Amino acid sequence: MNIFDDFHARIAAILDGIAADGRLPHLDHARFVVEPPKEATLGDLASNAAMVFAKEAKPAFANPRELAVEICYALAQTENVASAEVAGPGFINIRLKPEIFAQVLRAALLEPDRFGRVEKGRAGALQGKVNVEYVSANPTGPMHVGHGRGAVFGDALANLLAFSGCEVTREYYVNDAGAQVDVLARSAFLRHREALGETIAIPEGLYPGDYLKPVGEALAKAHGAALLDKPESEWLPIVKNTAIDAMMAMIREDLAALGITHETFFSERTLHEKKDGVSAIDAAIDWLRAKGLVYEGRLPPPKGQLPDDWEDREQTLFKSTQFGDDVDRALKKSDGSPTYFAADIAYHKDKIDRGFDTLVDVWGADHGGYVKRMSAAVAALSDRKVALDVKLCQLVKLMRGGEPVKMSKRAGDFVTLREVVDEVGVDAVRFMMLYRKNDAPLDFDLAKVIEQSKDNPVFYVQYAHARGKSALRQALAAFPDLDLSGESLAGADFNLLQDEGELALAKTIAQYPRVVEAAAAAHEPHRVAFYLHELASVFHAHWNRGKDHPQLRFVNSNERDLTIVRVALVNALTIVLASGLRLLGVSAPDEMR
Repeated sequence: MNIFDDFHARIAAILDGIAADGRLPHLDHARFVVEPPKEATLGDLASNAAMVFAKEAKPAFANPRELAVEICYALAQTENVASAEVAGPGFINIRLKPEIFAQVLRAALLEPDRFGRVEKGRAGALQGKVNVEYVSANPTGPMHVGHGRGAVFGDALANLLAFSGCEVTREYYVNDAGAQVDVLARSAFLRHREALGETIAIPEGLYPGDYLKPVGEALAKAHGAALLDKPESEWLPIVKNTAIDAMMAMIREDLAALGITHETFFSERTLHEKKDGVSAIDAAIDWLRAKGLVYEGRLPPPKGQLPDDWEDREQTLFKSTQFGDDVDRALKKSDGSPTYFAADIAYHKDKIDRGFDTLVDVWGADHGGYVKRMSAAVAALSDRKVALDVKLCQLVKLMRGGEPVKMSKRAGDFVTLREVVDEVGVDAVRFMMLYRKNDAPLDFDLAKVIEQSKDNPVFYVQYAHARGKSALRQALAAFPDLDLSGESLAGADFNLLQDEGELALAKTIAQYPRVVEAAAAAHEPHRVAFYLHELASVFHAHWNRGKDHPQLRFVNSNERDLTIVRVALVNALTIVLASGLRLLGVSAPDEMR
């Protein structure tokens, strides 16, 4: 049950009624919102409908306030509205009768797994096939903490979209072509020689981490010294395949430690492979050429200092400027091989050909300059029918007690994600990675995230769930025959909830469906994390009031009916906390020690 949707529909119906009278044109209802007011003292709901349609309302309504007055009058006649008032130049503030929050609590209790979900088929609801591509780290070593942020973000977003009614595919793009995997193979070959007894030195430019030692040992076991006498052109593909397989197995283990799995692993190498002399990249370029979007030409030099590799030459170019990019983009290098961008075009064409309606790419912050060209490519490949949303995840600064964390010997030059997960746990990593917006820098303090204090957000939220479960156990101790099933608690007398703290908790619970829908639509799972922290704060504040005022406690052995309705409120709270934490991939413990 989404009261914000309910009142959006009520206001839309009122506007349609005015339009039927000929005093308004038919309006786009998606333009106005119903949301919580900026201050709780103003009411329970607020809408900008009259302000948004001020222009269309003339001449029948001289100003937005006149339209707002008519909307408020009509709203006041509808069910569960205590009052509807105009504020300022035309904002609408609505106060609701308590009965509507009782309906919300009953909905949560009766259908805990469905509460917060967006009903399929509802106007404006998310739908269709969505591809969420995330992590996609080069298979050249273990994942670092920065990879972990993109991994957690992408996984939580996929959870959120699936919960909101989309058909979601979780995809990993394996960058197993290009110079970086050749460097990996050469690094692994050195470890192979080391496994055969040689003393080696890792030159600059190769990967120094100890994680390649098992690869060298596996090569030694499989091939002995046979590879040592072969030229690089012969041993390189053998070592490369072994190293990539080993790295991907390690990456899958790292992801599994975070509770992350992908349905699809897409190999970049497959885009370069020729079939009947034509690769997927060639085919994509030919497809764009047939649309008149590829030409041979010269690019103007970049502004500012010229890069060392700048060449003023005729190139094969994609007309990305027709789709919002700053300049047209090269598709082939000077040696005739495809650019990275050409491979990415082919990859996204493959996604589009697989029938996805929306593409979400989760990238590191250093790829920000790549967004416009990729957006242009998707627009061209899909005739602007497929949406691409690129989410950039900023860097993570790893700290311990306020001091930067030293590098890892295992990785050679960074701290691995697995080391962090093993130290602080999955829940702390996932929640804290989502407790900042993805494009904001994140300081991750290994000491702070395991503190059992209100200053640690993940503990604060999980403790609220555990406290709620504790209240349910206390209720059973006081009334052993109490039926705590949702069906039974939904029959409680919610009119007994009179305290402002209880009502504030019910009103905050009622916001959950709106938060989920807005977070899914904006592709911003951090909104769920923020909401859970707010809900936990309201709950903890009311719980603490009960320490000084025993009559406010959730369990009162002398007040059975009051205990039942308060237990129903707490149970609804735990349902919402568990649901939101599940979307984030974080556990909801019944007890915390």
